[in-house]
Amino acid sequence: MDARDLIRVGMSAERTLVVPAERTVGHFVPGMPMVYATPMMILEMEMASGDAIRGQLPPGWVTVGTEVDIRHLGASLVGATVRATATVVAVERRVIRFEVAAFEVAALEGERKIGDGRHARGLVNVENFNRRLAGK
Repeated sequence: MDARDLIRVGMSAERTLVVPAERTVGHFVPGMPMVYATPMMILEMEMASGDAIRGQLPPGWVTVGTEVDIRHLGASLVGATVRATATVVAVERRVIRFEVAAFEVAALEGERKIGDGRHARGLVNVENFNRRLAGK
C-alpha cells in the first residue's frame, strides 16, 4: 500500500487534556517538579498525528511512530489545559510526516506555546507486523 494514495498534506487533528498528576515528571521521578512531563506531551502529539489520518486507513492498517524531533518550551502545572495539534506536511510511500505543537490554554490569557516540532509515522499492516514480531 502507498500512503500517497490515502493521505493528503494539510490533514490535521488536535487533542485537549487537563494535566493530571500522573502525567507529571514528579510522578515518574521522585523529587522532580509536578509539571507536565515531556514524554507525555510527545505522546499527545503522536496521538493527534494518528488521529489526523486514522479515518483514511483501510481496515487492518495502522501507523506507528518512527521519529520525533520535539522542543519542550514551557512548563505546565497539574490542572492546566493543554492542546496538542498535528498537521500532515509530507507524504511518502510508507511514511507520513507531521508538524506538531502543544499549547497551554488559559481562559483569560489565551494560548501559550509549550512545545513544537516534527513527527513521522510509518504505515503498517497489522497482520504482517504481528507475524514478523512473532518470529523474533
